[in-house]
Amino acid sequence: MNTARHGIRDLTDAEWRSSTHSGGNNECLELAHNVPALAPVRDSKNPAGPAIPFGRDAWGVFVGQWSGQRSR
Repeated sequence: MNTARHGIRDLTDAEWRSSTHSGGNNECLELAHNVPALAPVRDSKNPAGPAIPFGRDAWGVFVGQWSGQRSR
């Protein structure tokens, strides 16, 4: 799944899911859950656009921190 030239992960077969908090209006982030070791994120309004590949651990920390801030 890496391109040989730049080491960029090919996300062609990624299975994208929107957050349940988006309310189905496609104005949210989507996360690909089937990419080993990564948590690629993209804008649901622009699915053909770029994706940001976070490490799974880094994404987990981000979501955990953000979730804690929302509940305050």
